[in-house]
Amino acid sequence: MCNFNMISADTKASIHLFMKKSAESIGGVNFLLALMEAMKEKKPNALMYKSCFIESPEANIKWNKIVFKDKLDILEDIIRSHAGKEETNFNILDIENDKKRKKVLNMVKTLAPIEFIVVPKTTDNGGGFSFKIFEDIKDGEARLNPIFVAMFFCSTEFMKKILKYNI
Repeated sequence: MCNFNMISADTKASIHLFMKKSAESIGGVNFLLALMEAMKEKKPNALMYKSCFIESPEANIKWNKIVFKDKLDILEDIIRSHAGKEETNFNILDIENDKKRKKVLNMVKTLAPIEFIVVPKTTDNGGGFSFKIFEDIKDGEARLNPIFVAMFFCSTEFMKKILKYNI
C-alpha cells in the first residue's frame, strides 16, 4: 500500500492529483511535507494524540475524535497485511474469521465519523482541505481512503514520489 512501485498507475495518478491539489490549497508541497513530518514526530501515532490537533510551521491538521490504541492496532494490522500488495482499493470487511470481522466492523463504525481538516496558518496560502478515513462504506464493504493511509502511515519519501509522479 505504501510501496510506490507496487501500486497501480491509476492509484498513483489519483493520489497525485488529490495531493497536488491539497498541497496547493495550503501553500505548496513543502508545507504539506512539513505537516507530514510534524505528524510523524508524534509517537506512537499522531491519531492517538490527545488534543486531536497537530501544528507545523505553516499548516495545522485537526480531527474530531481521538483514536484509541485498540482501534489503531486493528487499522495497522489491516494496512500491514496489505502492505506488499498491488491492490489499494480492497474491502477491509472481506474477512472469513467471524471474530476478526466483528472487530474490524466495530472499528469501522467507530472511526467512520472522523474527519480530518487541514488548514494553512495564513489564509493567503489557501483554503485547506479535508478527508475521512474511509472512502466508501456500504453494506458489507468498507474501503480505506488512500489519502488517509498516505498521510498517516506512509513515509515522507513515498509522498515525495507521489507528488513528483508524472501522469
